[in-house]
Amino acid sequence: MNAHEIVNSDRFKNLVRKRWTFSYIMLAILFVVYFGYLFLISLDKEQMIHLVTPNITLGIALFVAVIVIAWVLTIIYVLWANSSYDKEVEELKKMLK
Repeated sequence: MNAHEIVNSDRFKNLVRKRWTFSYIMLAILFVVYFGYLFLISLDKEQMIHLVTPNITLGIALFVAVIVIAWVLTIIYVLWANSSYDKEVEELKKMLK
């Protein structure tokens, strides 16, 4: 098979669709978390200054949660790519040879 045939194949198109779908879902989750955090701050600033521990406010705790969620989403994407996406890409590359 040549590159043109692979790019036009249903298998390749499904792979690209799967990657974009997964990426958009992860992006949507990140946007909801991040803009949800900003919305909470703008909605009730007084609530954000309440102390969770003697030195940490609710706003800071939620900010750390946003960062941790971003890392978790990145890890999920990498695990998905390594276990599913990359294997299919390698199979398609082998078809070129």
